[in-house]
Amino acid sequence: QIIANMAEQEQQDGGDVKVSNPTTTTEKQEDDAIEQPPPAAETEKGEDDKEEEDGGGEEAEGDAPKKKKKKKKKKKPAAQSTDTDNGGEAQASAAAAVPPATGGVPLDNFMSQMLANKIKQLQATPATPEKKDYKFWKTQPVPGLEEKIEVEGPIEPDVPKEELRQEPLTLQKGFEWDTVDIEDPKQLDEVYTLLYENYVEDDDNMFRFDYSRDFLKWALQPPGWKKFWHPCVRASKNKKMLAFISAIPAHMRMMEKSQMLVEINFLCVHKKLRSHRLAPVLIREITRRANIEGIFQATYTAGILIPKPIAKCRYWHRSLNPRKLIDVKFSYLPRNMTMAKTVKKYMLPKETLTPGIREMTEDDVPKACALLVEYLQQFKIAPVFNEADFKHWLVPRKGVIYAYVVEDPETKEITGLTSFYKLPSTIVQKYEMPGYETLHAAYSYYNVPGKTSIKTLMKDALILAKREKFDVFNALDLMENSEYLQDLLFGVGDGNLHYYLYNYRMPEIKAGDVGLVLL
Repeated sequence: QIIANMAEQEQQDGGDVKVSNPTTTTEKQEDDAIEQPPPAAETEKGEDDKEEEDGGGEEAEGDAPKKKKKKKKKKKPAAQSTDTDNGGEAQASAAAAVPPATGGVPLDNFMSQMLANKIKQLQATPATPEKKDYKFWKTQPVPGLEEKIEVEGPIEPDVPKEELRQEPLTLQKGFEWDTVDIEDPKQLDEVYTLLYENYVEDDDNMFRFDYSRDFLKWALQPPGWKKFWHPCVRASKNKKMLAFISAIPAHMRMMEKSQMLVEINFLCVHKKLRSHRLAPVLIREITRRANIEGIFQATYTAGILIPKPIAKCRYWHRSLNPRKLIDVKFSYLPRNMTMAKTVKKYMLPKETLTPGIREMTEDDVPKACALLVEYLQQFKIAPVFNEADFKHWLVPRKGVIYAYVVEDPETKEITGLTSFYKLPSTIVQKYEMPGYETLHAAYSYYNVPGKTSIKTLMKDALILAKREKFDVFNALDLMENSEYLQDLLFGVGDGNLHYYLYNYRMPEIKAGDVGLVLL
């Protein structure tokens, strides 16, 4: 299921506003959401000084694409607020995951805007075009945008554990650190609520992402997961969870080299506290915690362009239930098209086309894992799955991950694989029609065509997703996906998803060379 750097975020989130005063807020409304950056090595010596250096008030440079212009809100004078005294306890306005439907906007634009919000995770103000120096990134171990990559590998060496800061970063009065226990249903509920109410939103409050609790456990607890990598910030007075960030371990191959790194995800700050620059503090803390465990590289994605992406992909979207999408104003009826013609256009067969395709079981793990590992060898960046990883990420979990294998009817060998995961959105407006409470979206995950053509395999995936009552199917143009997108009536989105590596040089690659799907 996602990042911009902490200097950009702290600059955008209020300039000179300090974390040290949780009772002061501004009503600044940001325009774009951004994804979080990866961990950087932090030494104990001079870290507090560095935190001050990164807290400047200059605006982020060239980091967010412009959207529709909005009326600027006047900043209110800083004032004492009982809401922020209690850690932003007042109920935040409903967060929505997709932009509003307006006349004349096709489905693919809505889906691309939805995914643009998903792949960014904190609100940001668009930078002015003349400011594109990326001053913060020039201080970080990442290649510059114009740098020619000739040597692949880490940019800076690892830091010995004894030189790293051993205690959490300092939080000023009103805030305190905690570590989330995802195994505790109450704490899992707190994370769910924080994300549901604050993760991404649109101004018209029409749709709201709804990461289920089962999805969160799936995303946050792969083999090797660490509770230590799930820090949160709470209000000191009432212990309300105000912010969260996570890291998970991943074994990744970049070109011919492979190593452990982390994927950073779910950076979320309560909307009432966005001006206090909690985001950069969260990022520094997850950085420290990753470094303590010996991890100094990361991979992440962002909708914005920052130094320096290794690849650029784009989302495509395929309607499965056009009538519902139009009814709830997620899409609109195209000009010169009737509802009947639109429904007919996107109609799919009732039965799958590939002989032997069936839902995957745990018994299939050894053969299916070997099939996927071999298939991913052709791509220039891809995860290195063992059977435990494969079982966690791909064995079906109802309402979370759906996976199917192609079993040869004669030899009983596993020759193909297709999978997709579920990320629904709540439809905020109430409709009388049953089933209109939620918009069900499927996201293509890992697919291995094997003896079946990728086009036929993915048509089966659409049929299977439709059978599971999904309303729309989303896919990136990575791996071999570009071979079927247009033929299967996918619409291209209008936003890019950039892939990044932190503290690691790698030559830029094409979307078709990317074998990695990040949640």
